[in-house]
Amino acid sequence: MVNLSRFEEKLANGEIVIGPFSKTSDASMVEAMGYAGFDFIIIDLEHGPNSILNAQHLVRAAEISHTFPIIRVPELNPSHIGKALDIGAKGVQVPQITNAEEAARAISYAKFGPQGERGVCRFVRAANFSDKDRFEYFEQANKSFVILQLEGTEAIQNLEEIINVAGIDIAFIGPYDLSQSLGVPGQVTHEVVIEKMTEIIDKCLKKNIVVGVFTDQLESARYWKNVGVKYISYSVDVGIIQEASKTIIAAIH
Repeated sequence: MVNLSRFEEKLANGEIVIGPFSKTSDASMVEAMGYAGFDFIIIDLEHGPNSILNAQHLVRAAEISHTFPIIRVPELNPSHIGKALDIGAKGVQVPQITNAEEAARAISYAKFGPQGERGVCRFVRAANFSDKDRFEYFEQANKSFVILQLEGTEAIQNLEEIINVAGIDIAFIGPYDLSQSLGVPGQVTHEVVIEKMTEIIDKCLKKNIVVGVFTDQLESARYWKNVGVKYISYSVDVGIIQEASKTIIAAIH
């Protein structure tokens, strides 16, 4: 068994976890980033070219390098969530959650009964293609992380109801979509965006819900870490490669 407990242990101890989104569709890139020390990798099926078939190989690559594999599904949909968990993702990240009913559905789709209504099939990778004891599989599967993205004004309006839904492991703030909904698209450090993000963080922390944010700037990552964010999604693999490449080229010149 691959040891993937580092992610869970860190969060349980109140430490931060750091990981990028992956859009390259390249298992070697996921594996290399795992060896570099990232705590998790978010395999992105909402944006970019990844498919559920390719994502299965990316999950394997994350496991090999002892990195917690999370899949961002394209949308709130039982099939998307079930397939992501079937191929071995240890968590699902669900975009565009706007109200408590959607939050409850996302959790239900990710859990077998009696906690939820996830479709049952043991002939999948997560169950060792039926080799794993079915009851052990059901128990382990229901420990998968459910990460809900709150990234619009409707989610902010319904925040109190959303965070009262049982079973949310992490509330994740998408600043780019949030900035667009607030009328300042792309201005993720605009005062109105920071104000609303801080409001979400404060309310979640009062409910003892772990909060996550996306950032592609080190200064912002440090800022959100200092205000209590524990799940820091730092940039995207292709962006990290490009930034490192430019730094190398400038240094040599």
